[in-house]
Amino acid sequence: MLYFTFFLTISLAIYGLYLMRAEKATHLKKRMSTFVSGVKEDDPNDTEKGSNASLFERLGKPLMNDFKRSFKRRMPGEKEAKIDTKLQLAGSPFGMSPVDFRLLQISLVLLLPLLAGGYGALLQAGYAGIFLFLIIGLAAGTFLPHYYLSIKKKARNKSALKELPDILDLLTVSLEAGLGFDSAVSKVVSKKNGVLSAEFHRSLEELRLGRTRREALTGIKNRIEVEEVRAFISSILQAEKLGIGMVQVLRVQSNEVRERRRQRAEEEAMKAPVKMLFPLVLFIFPSLFIVLLGPALIQFLQTFSK
Repeated sequence: MLYFTFFLTISLAIYGLYLMRAEKATHLKKRMSTFVSGVKEDDPNDTEKGSNASLFERLGKPLMNDFKRSFKRRMPGEKEAKIDTKLQLAGSPFGMSPVDFRLLQISLVLLLPLLAGGYGALLQAGYAGIFLFLIIGLAAGTFLPHYYLSIKKKARNKSALKELPDILDLLTVSLEAGLGFDSAVSKVVSKKNGVLSAEFHRSLEELRLGRTRREALTGIKNRIEVEEVRAFISSILQAEKLGIGMVQVLRVQSNEVRERRRQRAEEEAMKAPVKMLFPLVLFIFPSLFIVLLGPALIQFLQTFSK
């Protein structure tokens, strides 16, 4: 009994020293993260919030994160890069990563055919009908995520093209007022909201993290597939390389952007009569013929019937 008590005392003392050392290392790590990143230390109430967290937050999220990490290791790098490019062009909807997008696509490929097949079974469409519903669900699950990204990309490019003239004007005024380029971009970001301002804000963050201005602006050009925006970024990079005055370059770009917008408006106005022709022929003209020629046709038939 004496030996057991002695062994238990020594074991508890060693375990207590280990806990003290681990707690000291954890506290030091928190202090270092606070000093480096500027994030405050965790509030004691956070532990209480963690203890009151739901079962999904305590068990489901760690399991999901582990599954995502294992799935990412199995995912080919070329496929991940391709999906990441599409997500960036679409503005990273819902903050999705390539792994999240791939998991969503696989889930839809598995779920939609089952739902479509069940719907076909409820309609009693037969084996051929159920098979057709399964094919439709499989096609929808495969192509719907990519179609959604293409819609988001088009809307984002359209919004960026619409915002570009105002961004150019504000950037030109800021540079003429004596601000540097980075300060002028920061002023634009603080005054405007939208796709371009968000992209310039991201470029400023990349500059603070150590990337060069050329790399940060090239990232904007790669994430927005608009010819005017790419020409604007290319002119800024060329002006910086050659030492040309930035204000002159921006004035020329502003005039060109507004001229192209006027040309696009004229082009859309020229297309309007052609687009209106089909509704006129299919819907307006038949109604007019019925209203105008209907009574005369009825009278004509009544006359000849006598």
